[in-house]
Amino acid sequence: MKKSIKNVKRYVVLSVLVICAVAVRAQFDPQIGQYMYMQSAYNPAAAGEGDLMKVAGLHRMQWIGITNAPMTTFFSFTSPFVIGKTKHGAGVRFMNDRFGLFSNQSLHFQYAYRHKIGKGYLSAGVELGFVNVGFKGDSVNLKDIESQFNAGSGGDGYVVSSSDQAIPSGSKSGMSFDMSVGIEYVAPTWWVSASYSHLTMPKIDWDDYSELKLVGTMYVAGGYNWRIKNHKDWQLKPSAMVMSDFRSWDVNVTLMCEFKDRYRWGLGYRIAGSVNILLGIDIISGLQLGYTFEIPHNKLMLESAGTHEIYLAYGFNILKPKRTNRYKSVRYL
Repeated sequence: MKKSIKNVKRYVVLSVLVICAVAVRAQFDPQIGQYMYMQSAYNPAAAGEGDLMKVAGLHRMQWIGITNAPMTTFFSFTSPFVIGKTKHGAGVRFMNDRFGLFSNQSLHFQYAYRHKIGKGYLSAGVELGFVNVGFKGDSVNLKDIESQFNAGSGGDGYVVSSSDQAIPSGSKSGMSFDMSVGIEYVAPTWWVSASYSHLTMPKIDWDDYSELKLVGTMYVAGGYNWRIKNHKDWQLKPSAMVMSDFRSWDVNVTLMCEFKDRYRWGLGYRIAGSVNILLGIDIISGLQLGYTFEIPHNKLMLESAGTHEIYLAYGFNILKPKRTNRYKSVRYL
């Protein structure tokens, strides 16, 4: 009975800390505005898409002006390869995410098998790696949590004490094995994908009394490239992504306009709370730069200077250095 009460208390307190630290954040995984260009951050099936090796990085500074606001950095390297007559992809990705009193670092290795169906390729991918989650318990005002929780206990006998061992104190960190899976289909003018993160539901043990279990998130995304008739230099590229951990959900809808396969601009809308302005350019053949500015459309607008996101990617082929034609893909470069 005592153990059961301690477990209830532990998870309730951790839930309070998460709410205080993360505020509006719906899922544990970070969200990015330029999801259509960095799908390997969410879907291992995107590893090795296209004909070139690709190095990509993204840095996101969310809710500028708010203390302990989320800040995320992604880095990935992916490459296609051939075994006999079959096509494959491989990659590695790293993420460093900081939000509130939490930090989240992960390293994953990706593999994808690609099979031609119709005019496109169907890919199935898996990624294996590790996730490390830290918590700055020494930055929590435990006296405030104690008074707020106990004031709403309703006399049921369960109280929280700031000296209870079930409450994390000091800086904590823990590592756990992680796994994600995904599929996607990429045709000449459209693409669709689905993936699921944290399939193993990693459990982070901070100490004998405190732990955190990561729940999975489902991602479903798709997009279409429409080249305007009689104006071949112009394309419209609508896309959307739905994210859900089956307890909360979010939708990101984007419309990009592209000129001469080089200049891009567009607008996006995220139901959870922002309007996005996106800009992009191919600086030289294979080198792509993107920028997103997100404007909150809720009460955060009064407290924050918005969210800034920078994306940089380079596609190359060291095995065929004489190749000079531009890299063409329904999504990349």
